[in-house]
Amino acid sequence: MPLFSASDFDAIWLTLKLSALTTVILLLLCTPLAWWLAQSRSRWRAVVGALVTLPLVLPPTVLGFYLLVALGPHGPVGAVTQSLGIGLLPFTFSGLLVGSVIYSLPFAVQPLQHAFESIGTRPLEAAATLRASPLDAFFSVALPLARPGFITAGILSFAHTVGEFGVVLMIGGNIPEQTRVISTQIYGHVEALEYAQAHWLSAGMVLFSFVVLLGVNLAGRRGVRVIP
Repeated sequence: MPLFSASDFDAIWLTLKLSALTTVILLLLCTPLAWWLAQSRSRWRAVVGALVTLPLVLPPTVLGFYLLVALGPHGPVGAVTQSLGIGLLPFTFSGLLVGSVIYSLPFAVQPLQHAFESIGTRPLEAAATLRASPLDAFFSVALPLARPGFITAGILSFAHTVGEFGVVLMIGGNIPEQTRVISTQIYGHVEALEYAQAHWLSAGMVLFSFVVLLGVNLAGRRGVRVIP
């Protein structure tokens, strides 16, 4: 009997696809957000920071429930997607992607914010004396110096998405080849008393998690803090 069934491989592929897309989107969205949080002295900074961190403390089912309501037929986002002809996002891969991006948001923002804060003002001031515009200084000075933060943010975002369960189940369900990821596949194996299959998938997750933590620790040696 093979270690992994065809449905297991489908779940693994879907999980990798979801995690990769989530990571790319988060790095694109969170870079300007983290830069603003690191540089701004606005009174709204604390409020925005708290909102970004909220998924860390909210139960995943609570976040998934409100996403389900917002994206549903009577929710504000659902009304917009229906009017645009996109349809409803719950129980689709697109809806799963939206939920994953929101749920993993702090795992991308925090390492980037700490990396930008660790740069300090002197490199940017030196760039300004060389007549570099703020945009030029950001791309030529800040981004290269914050590279370890991007590595940590990418690793954590990818790994956190792989390990999602509550949000995935609420917003995506457990539809084969559409929203069934590794975590819900393991849950299905346990419900069906297929402990051998659940064991192999779970063991793979344990190994993956160890490799992720090892990578984060190695990145941490470069001076990037993961937890504030």
